Amino acid sequence: MNDQTSSIPADDPAADPAAEPDILHLARPHPASVRPVQIERVNWIGLWTLYLREVHRFAKVAMQTVAAPVITSMLFLMVFAVAIGDRAKLAGDVDFITFLVPGLVMMTVLQNAFANSSSSLVVSKVQGNIVDMLMPPIGPAELLVGLAAGGMTRGIAVGLVAALVLGLFGGLSLPAAPLVALAFLVLGSLALAFAGILAGIWASKFDEMAAITNFVIQPLAFLSGTFYSVERLPSPFDTIATLNPFFYAIDGFRYGLIGIADRPIVTGLVCLVVVNGVLGWLCYRVLKSGYRLKS
Repeated sequence: MNDQTSSIPADDPAADPAAEPDILHLARPHPASVRPVQIERVNWIGLWTLYLREVHRFAKVAMQTVAAPVITSMLFLMVFAVAIGDRAKLAGDVDFITFLVPGLVMMTVLQNAFANSSSSLVVSKVQGNIVDMLMPPIGPAELLVGLAAGGMTRGIAVGLVAALVLGLFGGLSLPAAPLVALAFLVLGSLALAFAGILAGIWASKFDEMAAITNFVIQPLAFLSGTFYSVERLPSPFDTIATLNPFFYAIDGFRYGLIGIADRPIVTGLVCLVVVNGVLGWLCYRVLKSGYRLKS
C-alpha cells in the first residue's frame, strides 16, 4: 500500500505543521523595525507635546508666573492713583487711571511672553537638558511654533487676569473694540515670544539673560506710552517714541479697550505684522542652523 505522505518532500515546510508559525513569524516585520507613530510632514504630536510642556512650566508655579506680575501691575496702579489721581487728563475726558490700565495690562503681557520663551531655552542650557528639545523628530518650524505658542499663552493668560483685576479698580467697562484689542494682544505677545526665543538662544547663562531684560526689554516697555501719551512729548522725542514696537502694541490695545489712540490703528497693525514676520524669520533661521544650541 502506497503511503500518501511519502510524496511530500522531506524539506517541504508543509510536511511539518509545527513549522508554519515560524514561517509566519519570519514573514512579519520585527516590532523594533516598525515605528509606533507615523510622522507625516508636520509632527503634530511632537508639536502638541512641546506646547504642553511650555504651558506646564509656568502653570506649575502660577503664583510666580501669573499672580506676581498682576500684583506688580496693581502696585503701579495704586502708586499712580495716589500720586496723580484725577488731577491729570491725558486724553479728552478720560481720567488718568482709566488711561493707565490698558498700558499696564499690555506691558504685563509683553514682559511675560518674552520671559516664558527666553527662560525655557536658558534654563535648558544651564541644566544641560537642551538635548531633550533637539533630539526628538521635531523640525525647526515645529520647535519655533511650540515655543512661541507657549510664550503667547503665558502672556495672554497673565494679561486676561490683569485686565480683570485692574479693570475693577480702574473702572473699565466693556471694550470699545474687542476685535482690535484681541488682534493687538495676539500680535504683541507673539512678537515678544519671538524676541524671547532669540534672546534665549543667544544667552548662555542667567547673567546674559538678565542683561537683555534689564537693558532692552524693560526700557522699551516703560518708554512706550504706558504711563503717558506720546502726544505730550516734545519734538523729536515724540517721533523717537513711535519707533518703538512696544508703543504700537500698547497704543492699539488701549484703543481696543477705551477707544483712544495716539497713532492710526492701521499703522500699528502693519508695524506689528512686519515685526512679527522679521522676528519669526530670524528665529527659524537660527533654530535651523543650531546656533549656540548644538555646540
